[in-house]
Amino acid sequence: MEKPVVLLAEELSPATIDALGPDFEIRQTDGADRSQLLSAIADVDAILVRSATKVDAEAIAAAKRLKVIARAGVGLDNVDIKAATQAGVMVVNAPTSNIVSAAELTVGHILSLARNIPAANSALKNGEWKRSKYTGTELYEKKVGIIGLGRIGALIAARLQAFETQILAYDPYVTSARAAQLNVKLVSLDELLEQSDFITIHMPKTPETVGMIGNEAFDKMKDTAYVVNVARGGLIDEDALYSALKEGKIAGAAIDVFVKEPSTDLPIFGFDNVVVTPHLGASTDEAQEKAGISVAKSVRLALAGELVPDAVNVAGGVIDPEVRPGIPLIEKLGRIFTALTHTSVTQIDIEVAGEIAALDVKALELAALKGVFKDVVSEQVSYVNAPVLAEQRGINTRLITTPESEEYRNVLTIRGALSDGAQISVAGTLTGPKQIHKIVGVNGYEVEIPISEHLVVFTYDDRPGVIGDLGRLLGEAGINIAGMQVSRNEDSKQALALLTVDSSVPQEVMEQVRETVGATVARVVDLAD
Repeated sequence: MEKPVVLLAEELSPATIDALGPDFEIRQTDGADRSQLLSAIADVDAILVRSATKVDAEAIAAAKRLKVIARAGVGLDNVDIKAATQAGVMVVNAPTSNIVSAAELTVGHILSLARNIPAANSALKNGEWKRSKYTGTELYEKKVGIIGLGRIGALIAARLQAFETQILAYDPYVTSARAAQLNVKLVSLDELLEQSDFITIHMPKTPETVGMIGNEAFDKMKDTAYVVNVARGGLIDEDALYSALKEGKIAGAAIDVFVKEPSTDLPIFGFDNVVVTPHLGASTDEAQEKAGISVAKSVRLALAGELVPDAVNVAGGVIDPEVRPGIPLIEKLGRIFTALTHTSVTQIDIEVAGEIAALDVKALELAALKGVFKDVVSEQVSYVNAPVLAEQRGINTRLITTPESEEYRNVLTIRGALSDGAQISVAGTLTGPKQIHKIVGVNGYEVEIPISEHLVVFTYDDRPGVIGDLGRLLGEAGINIAGMQVSRNEDSKQALALLTVDSSVPQEVMEQVRETVGATVARVVDLAD
């Protein structure tokens, strides 16, 4: 029997090849050489890459037998996930392979800033003995602010507590119980910026978080504060950082990631109080080894037709054909659910109603949680780590099934309880031969509208003229409304307007609409990857 072919497009450790085992034909090529790649990929079943190989739509189209793209690392900037999904190709990575390495590099940067280690080293090697110039500061009893308390943030908190620091954290999706477990004090973002002596950011890169640390944030910091970014380039506004350093608004910075990479001549490089490294977060032997072994195991599972925990675009494996179409739907519902929250979540119920409730629907629970956390944590979310992320944040989860579904063949619902006692929910279904993804309920309001890349949700006191105001304000901002549904609660006289729009709505426009119509809820949901 012919063995499946696995192509190694970059140099990987012997342990990676050992993890693949003897059941595959292993081939090698130079993935950075475009002509070699397109030729070599034509008849392979799986390809393993690092960061130098670009697996784009052209490469995917050339690979007629390709079933799996495996990135031996975390970032997926060199893989066209959309093209892979359209071609039915699974994409996997190693989402936890670098978390210890990234946490340790962050601590190293903090220590380097506190004690001026790089600058003092450079001066001494240049023949300058300047002890007084490089007087530093202790971490003992200092306040360290961690923006984003996911896996890496939690590892950093644990390590810094050995220095007897006080750890402040901002993460709206972490419960107070989880923070207490970590011996961390949850605060608002403004409090963190104002009080911290060292600030490190570990957020996902989304339209909302790009430039999150900008001019306003630097204005709130102590002039003795240091900032660190080992997470994603662009979370700290590079122009604002330069201005803050030049004007003495902060004491220094350490940066490992940049908006454009490679970067070798940025203005901030000219400051002695800036420590920079060339994206070394995952650059340890241990992280590389873990990544290779992890994706090798995923390739084995995928080619054997089993569930692949670290698949980022589709859930592989033995999932009933009736259940599988619901996976991308409920993942979208999870992202909508998160956008509707305003504080930390304490309980999540995933409800499956209808004919498929009699089948094994565990994959739907995993996909729902994957969607819930996709836009709020810095690490890659997969089917295996999503439940762990919930557990780490003190969120209880339940899968509830019922064969009863009055209006639709099947309905998938995500319900949640928030820490302030509020309840939120979003429900969806698949309709027609094309299995169109539709929202059929939001917070108890009945609607039916296809899910689009850009959604807007408003709730307000129902009265004449509100819909006209919505249309006018969005129109003035150049936002085209593709579809709209309005639903009213007869008891409270509150109404919900759910809109699909052709482009994302800026926050300043949302605030204008909120004030004009007196909206109690105003949320933008962007599902474009």
